[in-house]
Amino acid sequence: MSGLLSRLLGRGKSGQGKIDYERAKELAANESATEREALAARDDVEPEILYFLAEDADVKVRRAIAANSAAPVHVGPILAKDDDDEVRCSLAQRIGALAPQLDQTAQERVGGIVNEVLEVLARDQLPRVRQLLSEELKRSDAVPVSVIERLARDDEVSVAAPVLEFSPLLDDEILLDIIQGAPASDALEAISNRSNLTESVSEAVVETDDEQVVAALLSNQSAQIREETLDALVDRAPSKPSWHKPLVRRPALSQTSLRRLSEFVASSLLRDIERRRDIDSDTALAINNAMKKRLIDEPPEADAGEENTDGEERELADEKAKRLFDAGDLNEETIIAALNRGERGFVTEALALMGEIPVLAVSKAVAMNSAKGMTSVAWKAELSMQSAVELQLRLARVQPSKVLQAKPGREFPMSDEDMMWQINFFGGK
Repeated sequence: MSGLLSRLLGRGKSGQGKIDYERAKELAANESATEREALAARDDVEPEILYFLAEDADVKVRRAIAANSAAPVHVGPILAKDDDDEVRCSLAQRIGALAPQLDQTAQERVGGIVNEVLEVLARDQLPRVRQLLSEELKRSDAVPVSVIERLARDDEVSVAAPVLEFSPLLDDEILLDIIQGAPASDALEAISNRSNLTESVSEAVVETDDEQVVAALLSNQSAQIREETLDALVDRAPSKPSWHKPLVRRPALSQTSLRRLSEFVASSLLRDIERRRDIDSDTALAINNAMKKRLIDEPPEADAGEENTDGEERELADEKAKRLFDAGDLNEETIIAALNRGERGFVTEALALMGEIPVLAVSKAVAMNSAKGMTSVAWKAELSMQSAVELQLRLARVQPSKVLQAKPGREFPMSDEDMMWQINFFGGK
């Protein structure tokens, strides 16, 4: 017999030290409640003795039985209806932990009893009992769906939330029906946090028009949300600050939505958009323009509600580049550090200064996603080919398969003449 089945049937441990059956019977009938409680807590007592003690008049004895993993599962129906709250709480934890582990053999032997206990506990008048059961069963796919659904529809959020967020037994039909019933915001938020939400459930969540719930949905990177739904949420987002950060960080957004977000999100989030690898050249230009406008229109304090973590006053990209250039502090290390921070506008201005190239020429190479143009700009600015590769990927957003790499025996893969031609082509001197 498996160890689990032995535990469910209350088979006591064997071997030296095992209490004698006749002695156990004597203790079970002992007038001393202390003696009976001690017996009820042992794991080497025959199941019929523990079953007998499950109906003991002393509550401490029944509590010991409820918490005893060696007690037979048959005590469940008795203890599930006990008047003592602690007895039922202990039983909910023990049965809730054991039920998901039942193998086929155990199901055939005691599954009916276990399921009966689960059904009773799921209806218990005490929320704490139902909550403990929900926590134990929330990830199980081997318990009755009826039990999970009852817990999911519980009016107490502390009961419903664990299974609403995690249970694999709640299909779309059940979830949609629950959402239609307009549960509390916290319950809806638990649904929003589920892994791999389907588009239909996500759509239903959005239709609740609950700002907190929609924010949770947007923060759930695994949730599937239709592009048109995201576009609609972006249009509604200016007046809903809690949506800004999760929208900016959604794994898939249309270029239209990204440009729209750049019009109203905080400057710190604008930098997050700049760092995305899925924006095209038009969006990059729109974001760069938005950043410049923001720096002109806004005072030099940190964004509302956010701390200025770099400790420096904000300044226009061209002013910063000129200041560092005049101070002799504009170099390859500065360029790469700024690139890592997503300061695309500053990098563009800095490359122009370092290479004595018009800013417009650098901007054109960036906007056209030109591998040759970006490599030539890096060469003219006297940067290494390693930095040229970084600039191709992260500033000009050249596709990795089209990036120019260094050739053996020569750091840059193009001749000086070819690179000067590229500079002139984009409007350089």
